[in-house]
Parts: sequence; C-alpha cells; structure tokens
Amino acid sequence: MTIFRTAKDVALPVMNLLKLKSTPIMQQLHLEQRLLRTSTENWCIINQGINPPAIVMGTSGNPSELIEIESVLREGIPVIRRFSGGGTVIVDEGTIFVTLICGKDAVPDLQPYPRSIMSWTGELYGKAFEGTADFRLRENDYVFGDLKFGGNAQSITKDRWLHHTSFLWDYDVRNMTYLRMPRRRPEYRRARNHKEFLCAMKNYLPTRSTFIAKTIAALETHFSMRQAPSDIENSHRNTEFPNSAVLLTKLELEEALEFQRQELEPLLQQS
Repeated sequence: MTIFRTAKDVALPVMNLLKLKSTPIMQQLHLEQRLLRTSTENWCIINQGINPPAIVMGTSGNPSELIEIESVLREGIPVIRRFSGGGTVIVDEGTIFVTLICGKDAVPDLQPYPRSIMSWTGELYGKAFEGTADFRLRENDYVFGDLKFGGNAQSITKDRWLHHTSFLWDYDVRNMTYLRMPRRRPEYRRARNHKEFLCAMKNYLPTRSTFIAKTIAALETHFSMRQAPSDIENSHRNTEFPNSAVLLTKLELEEALEFQRQELEPLLQQS
C-alpha cells in the first residue's frame, strides 16, 4: 500500500477551488475538459445538484446495454457521453459533484495511473468521512459498508489527471429505473438491484455543507486552497478546445433501442 506524504513533509502546491450550484452537467464537463487540457493549475470543482435529471455514460458506454431506452425516450431524459471512462449514472438535484484536476507532480508519490489515483482519493475521502459510518473504497466505488454512495471516473493525459465523483446526497428511486443492470459490475455488488445497492449520504451526515467543508479540509492537508475567480467559467469558455462530452441524439437512441429489441426477441420467443 502506498503511503502518500502530506503537508508536514513537502511545500504545499496551490489548488483553485471553484464552487458551483446547479450548473448544467454538460457545461460542467466542458469546463473540466478544458481545464484538464489547457490549464497548468490544480483545480477542485464542486457542483451541487442539477435539474432536470440526466443520464451520463462513460466514453465507451453502450446505451443499448446500460439504459432502458424506451422509457428514457418517452420521458425525454437527456443522455450524455462524457470524455472520461467509468460507468453510467443518473444525476439530479440530489447529486454532489466533486472533480479534482491536477498536474502529475502535484501529489508526492502519486503515480498518474488509475489505481494510484483511486488509492489516493480513497485516503483523501477517508479523512473527510473520518468518524462517519464505515467508509471504504471498494473496487472503484466509495461505500458505507457495502452500500455505494459515490461513483468515480478518470481521464489521464501525459502531464495531468482528472478524477471526478458523483456523490449521492439523495436520490429518487424512480430515476434508477432508467438504468439497466450492467453486465460488468463490481464483485461486491453481486446481483443487487439499485435500491439494495445504493445509499444516500443524507442518512450519514447532517448537511451537504458539512460534507463539502470536510472535503475541503481534507484537501488542505495536501494543497493550499485558493478561491477561484467568480468569472472563471466565462473566461475558460472562450478557450479554443474541441469538447468530447456530447449529448446523444434522438436518432442515436432510437437506433440503440432497435438493437435492444433485437436482442430481446429470441428471449421472448423462448417464453
């Protein structure tokens, strides 16, 4: 197990802190990718909730395998393919997003590879949740016991890395019906459905602000935190950069639905 050095051992690098509220998830993803690709500074972006709900898939996600397309089309739920890896989530006003964007040398002893980044963030949030239930990093998820409340995805370039998390402060069980049981899932999940597998952070912490304050305090053991300028979104919006996060079109979803139906047809005939 890697032991990461902290403030007592090295001079603290600066990290810009950007707090958002209800910023649309597509806008957030575009900003994150621009900061990853065009900035040389370290960033922490915290966004509290979005409305209406949206489904966000990893860069290689297949909608026919991951979402209930017929109900998604019927209800008009937007489906976004982000630029990072990871699984599929539905996000809404109960979601808290925390994104860390760092230079490869920002954290001593951290190697810019998925496992090393996950291990470091597990220690980081272990500090934030110290004394709160049974926090653990299980495979690539943050859990209390064996109940998931945080899903992660990463994007790594030659000189920088990004780690973003969707935390379930609360969630609407009905929204989870838009997601299919993934074929590839963590071993600890077993065959549990979303209701049996997930938990809401509100049952473990008094307020969202408590969680955010604890997260910032944990980051302060590694970084000198600096409030980002309020116009940072606008200034970086003008940076020329091709965004990889895209909204799936109705035609793309209809084609995926047709494929989904074709897969189901042999099973229906057997029954």
